[in-house]
Amino acid sequence: MVAVYLNRIATAVPENDIHRKFVDSAPLMLGGERTRALFNRMASRSRIEHRYSFLKPISDTKQIDGEGFYTFGSFPDTKTRMQYYERHAFSLAQKTLDKLGLPGITDGITHLIVTSCTGFYAPGLDLQIVQHYGLKASTERTVIGFMGCNAALNALKLAHHIVRSEATANVLVVNLELCTLHLKETQDLEQLLSFLIFADGCAAGLVSAEPSGLELQRFGSTILADSGEQITWRVGESGFDMFLSGQIPASIANGLPPHLCSIVDGRPVEEIKHWAVHPGGRTIVDSVQKTLGLSGDSLISSRKILRLFGNMSSATIMFVLQDMMQRGGLFGSGCALAFGPGVTIESMLFQLAGTGG
Repeated sequence: MVAVYLNRIATAVPENDIHRKFVDSAPLMLGGERTRALFNRMASRSRIEHRYSFLKPISDTKQIDGEGFYTFGSFPDTKTRMQYYERHAFSLAQKTLDKLGLPGITDGITHLIVTSCTGFYAPGLDLQIVQHYGLKASTERTVIGFMGCNAALNALKLAHHIVRSEATANVLVVNLELCTLHLKETQDLEQLLSFLIFADGCAAGLVSAEPSGLELQRFGSTILADSGEQITWRVGESGFDMFLSGQIPASIANGLPPHLCSIVDGRPVEEIKHWAVHPGGRTIVDSVQKTLGLSGDSLISSRKILRLFGNMSSATIMFVLQDMMQRGGLFGSGCALAFGPGVTIESMLFQLAGTGG
């Protein structure tokens, strides 16, 4: 059987750090000092220090960004948000792919997989990449849309299948999200807290049979019972309507253990040396750590990415994997977990070879 590897990863974010501006401005939507104080307390507990966006923050407290994209009393409709996505998505993809070194390896790319759940247009990002970089017209393209935060593991799973069936394949995987386009003007504290964690970001990776990087070994998928409405993502008139329930950490704590044996392929949890958990929020990371009985430093990469970048939906788990690969000196088996609407869990067993990159 052909062994499959994630050879390398590149990541990029827009230049504007909007987190502090959001924390300062968002409470203006809430009624009552008590509710605002609660928001500020939850913001301080989020363990997020930076989140990046194409939107430029502004000192004017009546606006969140310098373009007036979000003006209190006049937030944009879905059409306007999708036009903004189309205007900015490719520039972030290009920034990431240039860092990956794509211009020097275009002739070898046989497949392209793009994941995104924050915007759509056609001809889309996949064709822009093919045309800008001069990929072969025969490059097989797949777009995975609206699967949420765990879509990157689905993309790696598909790339894994491709390389195992075509040993000479070189699969380019791109995960791009502009989450900050979907802020809602709301007085609902729980909904506003959901937007406290989301950010823009892009990751790109190369998957092939070349024995370098991180070996992709086994994938799994499961659905937690009675959790279907705890993570939802629907197209609304004023952008996409995101809902994250405060019950998610408890659902993970109760629902993950029955599926754990299958996720780790029957191995004792103690044999898994490295854990790459999608940092959907601090409480989610805490729940996984407590449920699995992991040590305090076992999720250091997940917590680092949450602190420095927030939750970039499908791109985030790739940032976590990149951090592990770049640290170098890490050997042994690993498990990646990501959570999405459903609540669904996507998992991936992998092997670290100990080299940075």
